[in-house]
Amino acid sequence: MKQTSSIKWSPEISYVVGLLTTDGNLSKDGRHIVMRSSDRDLLQTFIKCLSIKNKISKSNNDGYAVKPSFRIQFGNVQLYRWLINIGLFPNKTYTLGALKIPDEYFRDFLRGHLDGDGTILIYEDRYNNYRGRIYTNQRIYTKFISVSKNHIIWLHEKIKELVNIKGSLTNSIPKDKNRVSMWTIKFARKESVKLLKWIYYKPSLPCLQRKMILAKRALEIISTQIRKKYTKINPESQTLVLNT
Repeated sequence: MKQTSSIKWSPEISYVVGLLTTDGNLSKDGRHIVMRSSDRDLLQTFIKCLSIKNKISKSNNDGYAVKPSFRIQFGNVQLYRWLINIGLFPNKTYTLGALKIPDEYFRDFLRGHLDGDGTILIYEDRYNNYRGRIYTNQRIYTKFISVSKNHIIWLHEKIKELVNIKGSLTNSIPKDKNRVSMWTIKFARKESVKLLKWIYYKPSLPCLQRKMILAKRALEIISTQIRKKYTKINPESQTLVLNT
């Protein structure tokens, strides 16, 4: 990335901010920026968006991670200061709040947030009616998470303002005292589809491909089930679950 004092908003830089908000870190030295992920493809997209040439290296997992972890670290004083100016800072995990994201680029930022710490979930919910017949209903959910209450409340309000969907905001307190409580924004079927259409608004956007494929799958399900909400199935058929 070119060392310039003027960084302009774009879909690429907005997406990068979303990734850094969830899985990134600003070093205390006022210069270095670190991005971590268990998905190398995500880091490759990160590199492409910033036009940098730094290499991806293996990273040590934290106490809960199962998959191999990777990281990229690079120095850029101008970008670092710009990120500080919009609301990011070192050791932000528990105290992050609102960010200065232009409304025009918020959906690109949100797509990065989704790729970093969000989930698109698609599954078939099977149930028996009073006559013993087995039916299935396609469930679709989109979730965003954060351990920072102030940040998740801000994110929830911005989505309501810009997309006109409410979703639900919940807080889960873990049984394990060593784990932290997690805040979750959850959008169900109808709102989830509206949100995904808004986030993936055109082809060739910077994104994590596997989540984009899930988003397309969700939109296809809705387009083929407008009139028929429930479908009778064979009791021995398998339940379909797609998750990130």
